[in-house]
This record gives sequence, C-alpha cells and structure tokens, in this order.
Amino acid sequence: MTKNTHDADVAFIRALAELLNENDLTELQVKRDYAEDDSLNVRVSRKPPQQLVAPQHMQTAPAPVAAAAAPASPATAAAAPASDNADPADHPGAVVSPMVGTVYMQAEPGSPAFISVGASVAEGDTLLIVEAMKTMNHIPAPRAGTVKRILVDDGAAVEFGAPLVILE
Repeated sequence: MTKNTHDADVAFIRALAELLNENDLTELQVKRDYAEDDSLNVRVSRKPPQQLVAPQHMQTAPAPVAAAAAPASPATAAAAPASDNADPADHPGAVVSPMVGTVYMQAEPGSPAFISVGASVAEGDTLLIVEAMKTMNHIPAPRAGTVKRILVDDGAAVEFGAPLVILE
C-alpha cells in the first residue's frame, strides 16, 4: 500500500466519522474495492448518548418533587399520587410530539421560554420547538387554554407521540 493510498484511506475514514456524527448515526460500514486483491473494509461505530434514555425517566420525576414539596393538606397529598399514576398521553389536553427530535423551550439560548405553567395560550401560539434533522419545528397550540403541565425539559430528546404539554 502506498503512502497516498494510506492518506486517502485515513481521510475517507475521517469523513465517515464526521458523517456519523452529523447525522446522529450509531454505526456505519463501508467496503471499498480497489483491485482484485486490494480492498478496504471500514466499520465506524459509537455508543448512543446516554441522555436519550434519561428523558423517559425525567418526564415523571418533576411531578413527585412538586407533590412532596407541597403536601399542605391531606386532601392535596391524597390527590397528587392519583394524578401522577395517570399516563399524561391519555389526558384530553395532552399536546404530543409530531416527530422524533430535541425539545427547545425558547427560540434561542438566553431568550424567555415560549410557555410556563399557568400561562394562557391562544390557538396557534408556539408552545416549544422540536429540532429534527437540523430543522427547527415550532409546535403550535392546537387550541386556546392554560398550560397545566410541561412534561419535557429543555434539550431533552423526544419520541414521536410523546406527551409534551398539558393544556386545559
């Protein structure tokens, strides 16, 4: 193998690694045939980020903390666990993610969030942004109402159909 072929192969492998990162892939395999007895077989892989698993647990974590912090009366303490056990996706006011992506609560870092718990929204107002494939998709309010719960954290990964917000 000549020096030029080696340098070209190294550049090719680096390009594959960049492609892997840019497209959020976990594995890429390519075989290049140069001649009858000369080929290059490359497999580039990486572990998926751990944060993709964490948001599933994070969605239910904020509610128990709020319930534990505010057991002012026995009626409030008794009512909180029943609402925590209910699946937010089954709530009639649930706004679900139309795609897989990353949630952003504001238009850009440092700017105010689109919504907060207790805020009133009009139909069509932007609730949050879901980034998918480098495209920022504004998620509009399907109807006017009040934000009762925000079920995702800023920067969290979401799946298709995952509940994002509860509007009432």
